[in-house]
Amino acid sequence: MYAIMAISGLSFLLVAVLMPLLIWTLRRLRLTQPIRAELPADHQAKRGTPLMAGLILLVGVATSLQFHPVPLMLLLCVTFLLFSSIGFLDDFKKAFWQNPSGISGRTKLVLQFLFTGAVLYVLLHSFGLTSDIALFQGYTLHLPVYVYVAVMLLFIVGSANAINFTDGLDGLLINVSVPTYFFFFMISDKPEVQTFSLVMIGCLLGLFLYNIYPARAFMGDTGSLAIGGSLSVLAVIEKVEILIPILFFIYLAEQLSVILQVWYYKRTKLRLFRMTPIHFHFSLKYGWSENKIVMIFGFISWISVLVCWLIWKYLMH
Repeated sequence: MYAIMAISGLSFLLVAVLMPLLIWTLRRLRLTQPIRAELPADHQAKRGTPLMAGLILLVGVATSLQFHPVPLMLLLCVTFLLFSSIGFLDDFKKAFWQNPSGISGRTKLVLQFLFTGAVLYVLLHSFGLTSDIALFQGYTLHLPVYVYVAVMLLFIVGSANAINFTDGLDGLLINVSVPTYFFFFMISDKPEVQTFSLVMIGCLLGLFLYNIYPARAFMGDTGSLAIGGSLSVLAVIEKVEILIPILFFIYLAEQLSVILQVWYYKRTKLRLFRMTPIHFHFSLKYGWSENKIVMIFGFISWISVLVCWLIWKYLMH
């Protein structure tokens, strides 16, 4: 346990030390964040902030593999890299051409489904993943493999994008995802999952020093999609799919707000929220500062993790 904590601390230090160099490099290459025209004035002021700082999270991948070069750790790191590569393509187009749109949504979804399908195939054929979904008091839901794969494809891709939506304010995604990684560290009996989770926490806290308001750099989709993909796959590996609505509460609320906004506007030509994802609504309607939203959303994420841990410990075992 102490060794894992030391590795996490090392990851934190590496990220904290290397981030200034990455920020300088991104500035020199002019890979900076373009801002959507419809965003509020305080967000327009962020134009020119270095993008793709999520690349620093690759320190976590390298550190994890260095200390646990075993098949499951390799799979976790490859999953992280695959989703990060999609985000990198998106961020690079945004930054290089200063186009907030990035690559098309269809392209991102196709790549996510392909990569997720490959990861699920490996889990099922090489790591003994079953097509059962754990319920409560030892009961399980037995699904045909093809049904399970279809459901998990939708779940992983949907959750990864929900987590990506959460990355909209300085430090928000980090503050919300650290508790989620901590949950997997707490419940897992796999050293690889424990190490990977704590290493990512260390990396995220190191990045937080530069991403907290006012951010000196944005992680971009390079980081947020990688976080989304890895957290979703961890839920599958640990067989806690049933807990996702609670564990991923903030992420799903962010995604659901976008879906509801589009649906409501198409029906009524009116807006249900001032702006989505919903963190913008609290800023525009209630005047909450970025730091207030980040703190409250982070607190809710910790509560979600606590509830899930209690359910896992006392109802699922």
